[in-house]
Amino acid sequence: MEELIWGRRIRAFRKLKGFTQEEFAKQIQISVSVLGEIERGNRIPSEDILENVVDTLNISLDELKSIK
Repeated sequence: MEELIWGRRIRAFRKLKGFTQEEFAKQIQISVSVLGEIERGNRIPSEDILENVVDTLNISLDELKSIK
């Protein structure tokens, strides 16, 4: 369940900021397939990936955690 929640939050912010999956994956230094797995809830992002996500999206980890 946690995987699905993280994925939905990351996808929502990625789209809000105007990134395609390809652009975003490149920015956070992971493959598109790994990003897809995270966004679909099949994988929990590591702490390193989460740090890259919030840095790239220019949001805080708390903001990422609190989106509904």
